Amino acid sequence: MNKYKEGDVVKAKITAIEKYGAFALIDEEYSGLIHISEITDKFVRNITDFFEIGDVINVKILSIPSSHNQLRLSAKNVNEGLQKNKRKKIKETVFGFYLLKTALPNWIEEKMEEINKKL
Repeated sequence: MNKYKEGDVVKAKITAIEKYGAFALIDEEYSGLIHISEITDKFVRNITDFFEIGDVINVKILSIPSSHNQLRLSAKNVNEGLQKNKRKKIKETVFGFYLLKTALPNWIEEKMEEINKKL
């Protein structure tokens, strides 16, 4: 008798990320793969845009192979807020490019002097 059945939605912890999908741990006995096609209905270029190792998410069990405790999992439609570009964005400061703008003329002048010395 299996602990889980197809269609169950359970919590899973992301343990590894590959180009083709993310591996997730359900409990001490069960783990599985979320194939890249089962992350979202949208195009997925990079899985790390959606998951990071250590994230705990909801997954739906698609199938349970009889010989293993390796499940086929899906994250589609079971995670509110799962979206592309999960990574934190860089905050814009009030200085913007000001520091670069003030330093750039000096860098150019120093480099031009160095070039002229070589000639």
